[in-house]
Amino acid sequence: MVVKLPETRQQIVENIIRLANTRLPGDIIWALEAASEWESNPAAASQLGAILENVKKAEVLARPMCQDTGIPIFWVRGRIDPAISADIAAAIENCTRNIPMRPNTVNVISRHNNGNNLGKGMPEIHYIPTSDDFTEIGVMLKGAGSENMTRLKMLNPSDGMAGVKDFIIDSVLDAAGRPCPPGIIGIGIGGTADHCVSMAKEALMEPLDHEEEDDELRQLEEDLFVELNQSGLGPMGLGGDTTVLGVKVRRADCHTASLPVCVNMGCWATRRAYVKITDNEVSYSQGMIL
Repeated sequence: MVVKLPETRQQIVENIIRLANTRLPGDIIWALEAASEWESNPAAASQLGAILENVKKAEVLARPMCQDTGIPIFWVRGRIDPAISADIAAAIENCTRNIPMRPNTVNVISRHNNGNNLGKGMPEIHYIPTSDDFTEIGVMLKGAGSENMTRLKMLNPSDGMAGVKDFIIDSVLDAAGRPCPPGIIGIGIGGTADHCVSMAKEALMEPLDHEEEDDELRQLEEDLFVELNQSGLGPMGLGGDTTVLGVKVRRADCHTASLPVCVNMGCWATRRAYVKITDNEVSYSQGMIL
């Protein structure tokens, strides 16, 4: 959707937070609908049907599709105005009150909740400055059920890709129904430990219908998709043919003595939205790749 200026930047950020909360991206809806068609387990098919009904109601009623509205995580790319952080913070506070969003952010020591989803280190914003003459903002709403299942392991290089695959599969199956499957599995391989974790989360921002250009990564994604769906874990961990809707992998070179791998899971409500801001117009999307 393209709209003409003017809109304040705070309003623009509020729009993508609301979009992510109330409307599931089309590629994920398609994957859920396809899964409901091929699912052979009646209980699993019922779970998928309930999810799809929930998604439709959320869009029609303009209400959050999940009670855990997550923690908003942002990526800002292109031309960056330092004041954007204040606009994002104000947008989060307004959205917490008006959508409404559950206040999830607490002091890590006292567990005090100030009620506005802000606090020390929050919101989490990743800046990617470029020479472009526009600004892109992406938001993901990350719930605790999936985030708590994040796993990082520094493998030995001798473990090779077989070790990488084993770790990924074990991580997903050990998580069982806690991340609300079927979801999307974001994977980072390589880099340093922190870079690896960041790549795994960024992978969840990729649309499911985006085809990986790297032949090796595409094959890995396909292999993991098949193996995980053959595991029998199924929707909500209750059994069935659909454990994951997609697998997305990002990689980076690493130290010769290292082999980091991270698994970051997105639940069925992997909620994302984007906006591109130029001097003349604002374009909203749920399928852009940062």
